[in-house]
Amino acid sequence: MKQTLFYLSILLSLVGSGFAQAPAAPADHSAHAAPSQPKPSADQLWADLMEGNNRFVAGKPEPHMLVAVRKKLASGQSPNVIVLSCSDSRVSPELIFDQTLGELFVIRTAGNVADPVALGSIEYAVDHVHSSLLVVLGHTKCGAVTAACSGEKMPSANLAAIVDKINPAVTQAKTYAKADDLIEAAIKENVHQSAKDVVANSEIIRDAVKSGKLSVIEAEYGLDSGEVVRLNASKSGQN
Repeated sequence: MKQTLFYLSILLSLVGSGFAQAPAAPADHSAHAAPSQPKPSADQLWADLMEGNNRFVAGKPEPHMLVAVRKKLASGQSPNVIVLSCSDSRVSPELIFDQTLGELFVIRTAGNVADPVALGSIEYAVDHVHSSLLVVLGHTKCGAVTAACSGEKMPSANLAAIVDKINPAVTQAKTYAKADDLIEAAIKENVHQSAKDVVANSEIIRDAVKSGKLSVIEAEYGLDSGEVVRLNASKSGQN
């Protein structure tokens, strides 16, 4: 008993002097530290997307540790990039840009138009998630734009609502495009029109662009080549 008390007294003295304390855990510089770090610029984000697109075109995507990433993201998300793209099944932003879970906040509508629901989704990403880049992504051979170019009456009010959003772009394209080039010209004009609509119809988005917190890039995806081409070559955030 005396021997046990002797060893116990030694142990307590070591604890009191700090020798028996466990080493401090290393600081976590991953998820919890991220918000305090400066966000990448719009140019950096776009360059990263282009690198991913180059890998996609070459058929050499990066391996994505989906299980580990999924578990990490269960506690929250912080994507820097918002993508407004078409619902076309051939146009998947995550694949096109070779991104993994949690990297893109994607809104998809036929014809990549921004109705109130799409606008609200973008506003959420801007105001709550603090995403700093919006990519408005059209694509070649877009069926919604083709329908708008046809001038035919849509079979439902909901389909007509999509075409109505695209019609201003078709009208603009008709001022310079020949018949054979009309659809492709209208596709590009529709990307520009959608980007303008997003800013014009949302005070939250408009203020974020004016303050420099959000940049807008317009782009087109080629179904045949797999390449994404930027359409607005001016400074990031300016249309």
